[in-house]
Amino acid sequence: MKITREVKTGILAICAIALLIFGYSFLKGQNLLENDRTFYAVYENVEGLIPSSPVTINGLVVGQVVSINFADTQGNLVVEFNVDRDFSFSKNSLAKVYGGGLIGGKSLAIIPLYEQGLEAKNRDTLPGKVEAGLLELVNDRLTPLQEKLEAVITDADTLLNSVNGILNVDNKNNLNSIFKDLSITVKNFKGASGSLNNILSGNEEKLNNTLTNLDKMSNNLNKVSDSLAQINVAKLGKELETVLTKFDKISKDLNAGKGTAGKLLKDDKLYDNLEKTSKQLELLLQDLRLHPKRYVHISVFGKKNTPYEKPTDSINQ
Repeated sequence: MKITREVKTGILAICAIALLIFGYSFLKGQNLLENDRTFYAVYENVEGLIPSSPVTINGLVVGQVVSINFADTQGNLVVEFNVDRDFSFSKNSLAKVYGGGLIGGKSLAIIPLYEQGLEAKNRDTLPGKVEAGLLELVNDRLTPLQEKLEAVITDADTLLNSVNGILNVDNKNNLNSIFKDLSITVKNFKGASGSLNNILSGNEEKLNNTLTNLDKMSNNLNKVSDSLAQINVAKLGKELETVLTKFDKISKDLNAGKGTAGKLLKDDKLYDNLEKTSKQLELLLQDLRLHPKRYVHISVFGKKNTPYEKPTDSINQ
């Protein structure tokens, strides 16, 4: 049977169309020769994820992203991806967008859950999650640092302006005067320090003797303190209490007029008698001083005694 040119042309056209469809599907991530399963996931933002991005399970590439389109009028995105492996997992498994390095783009990872009776089937929608990539993490860390750095720079600029405002011509002159005075003070202090060193070096022996005497005095004080510590304070206190008790008894006896001293303090008659006796004794001593011959007679030849004459300067009672 002879095939005509028209038939050959038709077969070539069909093959070309089939190759075109297969190639277009392959470029979109669909392999028409394999029995792939298609799944969906919805995200708010999938920046960096593109069609043909790999889909992995536990790090193994099991498919690729087919398409990304708007899911609703709020701007949510629906990602279509296929899995070309006959690997069973639950429809509650998480479809997580991760990655986003400095060079490579983002990928889609399925975090599988294994639940009996809830196996994911073709055209199911899996819950989606976006994990922050390296750039997002760096940006999150650098943003607070940038804000703090800007605040520090602003404060430093304000401080410099304040310093420039303070350090005007008059203040600079004042500061120069202060530094000059401070230099003079330091020189004077240095001279005083030198004089003090000379005094100390010249009187080193005296200072040593003084310190030695102080050390001896301290030792003596320690000995006195030890001696005081050895005194029986309790016994001393009891003896002092006994003395005070006796003194209190004597004081009561005196107030009560007991004994010679008590009678002397309380008996007015005894006091008057003592006073009279004292006066008479005083008269006797005075008369003895003025007329000693009345009381002492020395007669060698037996001369008669001179009669008593009352003294003219006697003390009247």
